[in-house]
Amino acid sequence: MNDFVFQNTTKVYFGKNQLAKVPDELGRFGKNVLMVYGGGSIKRTGLYDQLMNLMQNAGLTVYELSGVEPNPRHSTVNRGARICRENHVDVVLAVGGGSTIDCSKAIAVTTLADTDDVWDLVERKVAYSKALPIVTVVTLAATGSEMDAGAVISNMDKNIKSGLGGPMCRPSVTFEDPELTFSVPAFQTACGSFDIMSHVLDVAYFSQQEQMDMLERIQEEVMKTVVKYAPVAIKEPDNYEARANLMWASSWALNDFMYCGVSQMTACHAMEHELSAYYDITHGLGLAILTPRWLRYILDDTTAPKIAQYGRNVFGLPASGDVMEDAKKAIDALEDFCYNKLGLESHLSRLGIGEENFEKMAESAVRGKEIRGFKTLRKEDVMAIYQMCM
Repeated sequence: MNDFVFQNTTKVYFGKNQLAKVPDELGRFGKNVLMVYGGGSIKRTGLYDQLMNLMQNAGLTVYELSGVEPNPRHSTVNRGARICRENHVDVVLAVGGGSTIDCSKAIAVTTLADTDDVWDLVERKVAYSKALPIVTVVTLAATGSEMDAGAVISNMDKNIKSGLGGPMCRPSVTFEDPELTFSVPAFQTACGSFDIMSHVLDVAYFSQQEQMDMLERIQEEVMKTVVKYAPVAIKEPDNYEARANLMWASSWALNDFMYCGVSQMTACHAMEHELSAYYDITHGLGLAILTPRWLRYILDDTTAPKIAQYGRNVFGLPASGDVMEDAKKAIDALEDFCYNKLGLESHLSRLGIGEENFEKMAESAVRGKEIRGFKTLRKEDVMAIYQMCM
């Protein structure tokens, strides 16, 4: 395994009665707050009023950036950074899921950078090393952005979805109340749940690199948690146990711990970012359509043992003695989980997506060369996987 350094400094308040601490944590950084959120859901649920009352009663001055998109736009980030600069904002409060948190991270960095355009940071035209403090209130179990150090932003003018990151992007404090996810619709719950699983299997689990047996076992347990509790949360939206398990699994799936010692390119995320950039589809849905097809495409004598292990240890499939057959059954089980138990769409064509952009998307996904991970993919391989998803 590779050498690694692990440090996660995010303080987490987890549970039903933690939001009262939000003003105290914000106040440690200053009096001027930018609250960032998406659509109207936090107003419909009463969370907006609750937080505003808490902050105003504590003497905090609150500025707002609303309307963050599901794939947050670079233009929205720039608008938020402008608000921060004009009003001398001290701390950014992200209220929402991964898109809102990613947008807030990019705002926090851009505010202190020598540019008005976050895309200069994404394209590494301008260096950055500082950010405003970030506090999050999580309303969706999905990306794990509340405890990680990265952010992904979309530039729809260029059809590019890319990221920035570093220690300065890791939230200082995160509030996780599973009850805040009770109102999340079934579709978003399903997409978020597969996003959690994908972070484990795409970032670290399916790898040719050696890793600690302990970490591999924990990876499997996190994925088993998603398999067990995602269908429950979809059928029983106010099931606290299911929501709590998914929320905590989300935070641990991508907070650097799972992939200590593993460093590789993420094939499914690279391919899905192109789908989101061109067609603005939900990230978890794109991953659910791509991942089983990717596994079928790369299935061979070298990958079959690990895929079969995935079937045994995550889905509880029996070992038959035929590793290749067991690997195929593991992929079948994954498809059943995505398209039947989670109820997600299985084909790109049913989302109105055609093949007209596949060559450009594949070229961008491999960055002109190749994706080196569990199995090396070149442009023609990515195009073939896209076509399998039709």
